[in-house]
Amino acid sequence: MTYTFLKGHGTENDFVLLPDLDGSVHGALSADEMADRVRALCDRRAGIGGDGILRVVRTSAYTGEDRPVSDAEWFMDYRNADGTLAEMCGNGTRVFAEYLRAAGLAGDEVTFATRAGDKTLRAADGLWTADLGSPKLLGTTQVTVDHHFWPACNVDMGNPHAAAEVDSIDPHGPIGDLYDSPVYDEAVYPHGVNVEFFERVGERHVSMRVFERGAGETRSCGTGACAVMVAAAEADGLAIARDADVTYRVDVPGGTLHVTWTTDDRILLTGPAVLVGEGTTSL
Repeated sequence: MTYTFLKGHGTENDFVLLPDLDGSVHGALSADEMADRVRALCDRRAGIGGDGILRVVRTSAYTGEDRPVSDAEWFMDYRNADGTLAEMCGNGTRVFAEYLRAAGLAGDEVTFATRAGDKTLRAADGLWTADLGSPKLLGTTQVTVDHHFWPACNVDMGNPHAAAEVDSIDPHGPIGDLYDSPVYDEAVYPHGVNVEFFERVGERHVSMRVFERGAGETRSCGTGACAVMVAAAEADGLAIARDADVTYRVDVPGGTLHVTWTTDDRILLTGPAVLVGEGTTSL
C-alpha cells in the first residue's frame, strides 16, 4: 500500500503531513500499527524524517476514542516522532493551516480541532498567527541536567511545559547538548513534559532551546516559545499587570517567533510555515 505524504516545517520544527481527508488511508490501523507507521515515517535515516506527524482528517471521519467535540471541519491528529499521541503542536498548527490553504481546503483564516481544543489561525505578510488560548501558570517546579538544576515555571499551553531561565543556553555550558531528557518531577508531569531553557537577549527578547517529549531536542517548539514568553513575562511582573498587549521575540535554533500575550489573556504565536515537498511512500 502506498499513500501520499508532504514534508513541512515551522522554524525548522519539521513534520510529515498525511492527508487522510475521509479517514480511509490511516484510520483503519490499530493504535500499535499507527504508532509503528509514525516511527517509520519520522526516522531520519530510514524514513522521511520529522519531529512528528500531522494527519489531516475531517473531524467527522476521525474514529479514535479521543475524538474532539468540535464543529470544526478539520482535525489535526498530531503524534510525536516516537508514535505517542500529543495534545497539539504550536508550530504544527501553522504548517497544518498552510497545507489546508495550499490544498484549497481553507483560506487565510481557518479554525480546526486539536486534542487541546479548537485553534484559529490567520495569515498575513507571509506569516501565520495562531491563537493558542489562555496559558495556565501552575507554580514552580525543578528540572535537572546532570548535576545542575534550575527552578522552572510550570506552564500549561494545552500541553505541559517546564520553562527554566538560565545564564546561557550554549551547548558547551551546563545544559549541554540535551541528548538525554532533563530530569523532572514525574508526580508533577505524569504524562511527560516539554522542557525549555531560555536566556535573556534584550528587553522582551529571549533565546531558547527545548527538549520535546517524544522527540528529543528540536530546532523549535511553538508552544514551548509561548511557555518561555509566559515565564519571562511572569518574572518581569507582566503576568498580571498588563494594560496593553505584550509581545516578546523568541529566538530558536531554527529561526524567530513572536509571542503576544493579549489583555484578554490569549497567547498569539506568529511565525512562518513552509511546505518543502510531497510524494508517495509505502513506509
